[in-house]
Amino acid sequence: MAYQTLQQEYLQIPVVTRAYTTACVLTTAAVQLEIITPFQLYFNPDLILRNYQVLNLNHSFSPLYVSLNRVRTTTAEGFSLISQVWRLITNFLFFGPVGFNFLFNMIFLYRYCRMLEEGSFRGRTADFVFMFLFGGLLMTIFGIFVSLVFLGQAFTIMLVYIWSRRNPNVRMNFFGLLNFQAPFLPWVLMGFSLLLGNSIIVDLLGIAVGHVYYFLEDVFPNQPGGGRWLKTPSIIKMLFDTPEEDANYNPLPEDRPGGFAWGEGQRLGG
Repeated sequence: MAYQTLQQEYLQIPVVTRAYTTACVLTTAAVQLEIITPFQLYFNPDLILRNYQVLNLNHSFSPLYVSLNRVRTTTAEGFSLISQVWRLITNFLFFGPVGFNFLFNMIFLYRYCRMLEEGSFRGRTADFVFMFLFGGLLMTIFGIFVSLVFLGQAFTIMLVYIWSRRNPNVRMNFFGLLNFQAPFLPWVLMGFSLLLGNSIIVDLLGIAVGHVYYFLEDVFPNQPGGGRWLKTPSIIKMLFDTPEEDANYNPLPEDRPGGFAWGEGQRLGG
């Protein structure tokens, strides 16, 4: 009974939020079980763009948590002609080993990703996926210049920023200590990250990418002479959006609710 309830609750999570959070949890579990290592996941443009990959990595390292700044280079030798393109995705899925930072990030990721998908992106799954792709691409480009190797936390801040700008009148309470309007939430999280001794570059990157999307999607189209630059490609709409029902469509009797009108013939002599 408990399993069925849990399964039902899980399936009620919107599809994009469910897929992304599940991928993050499974990736972290695989690292914890030492099935894979963070060295196979982190963002490395050289290994992605060049036609080789490093083999024979020295895997003797202590449990690793990269605070989203740098990863130490391990000794390697040997090359093969395979580009490690999976790093473009996996660097967004790892938030460090299970602990406070992981739980904190996953709670915020799940909460604000779901609120966006069920709120301003309700019924617009394709647009939500396109936002993921646009934000991920822009973040990857910026990540090259700021030497970040895991971008998951920055992506979470991007989601928080977009939600906060689209819900400016929502009152927030942070651990019962601070009361503020929603647009200040990303900056409060950046201050909290600073108190924990983490680099604020991650938060600034998420805020910057979130603002670029918010400006191009919500602000610029409403300006004099502005226009909508971000348009979801048709192929994404075809894959993720359910086709709209034709208002003039008259279904066959067997397709109507209740099926055929069995036993509802006209009364004789009526």
